[in-house]
Amino acid sequence: MAKQDEIAAGPQHGDDLAGAFGRNVRRRREEAGLTLEQLSTQSSVSRAMLSKVERGEKSPTIGVASKIAHALDVSLSDLVGAPDAAASGVAVVMRKSDRPAFRDPETGFERYIVSAAPGAGRAEMVVHHLPAQVSTGLLPAYPPGTEKQLVVLEGALTVAVGGISETLNAGDSLFFQADADHGFANRTDAPCEYIMVISRRT
Repeated sequence: MAKQDEIAAGPQHGDDLAGAFGRNVRRRREEAGLTLEQLSTQSSVSRAMLSKVERGEKSPTIGVASKIAHALDVSLSDLVGAPDAAASGVAVVMRKSDRPAFRDPETGFERYIVSAAPGAGRAEMVVHHLPAQVSTGLLPAYPPGTEKQLVVLEGALTVAVGGISETLNAGDSLFFQADADHGFANRTDAPCEYIMVISRRT
């Protein structure tokens, strides 16, 4: 089967994001003792594209970024650059201007980490923004025991998981087991925004 690269050059303002993402991919790959060729085989992303991602020359789409994260057995937030866990029980604040972001250069899909200390617990919270008529495509299954809950803040969201498709409007919520391929789509002419909580049972 041909490998799907699904990588596009990011806009100028995304250079810093691409560089940080690429450095995290390289660090995680080296920590795992994998060569680029081995990561390519495990992720179904070409070696050439992985090399460009690691050098910060290309920004991955959400689909490719998810494949890389799953192949490295880390969360997408780890590659985006999630803040460190709180060192104590003291409250932790993360300002809006400081939250780590991921932007898909092809579709305009945006993902923001809004958990101030995601490593402090078994759950993380992210905000997703889907422009009009944009889909993430099917994303790879998470490890067993991973659960997702979401609430739509604005617009309408169609979620596909396990052969089932549900359309949610503003204020609607959904829970699902994420150990199956799943995807998110905005089939309307208005933007959609939703909050997602990802939790992992141990």
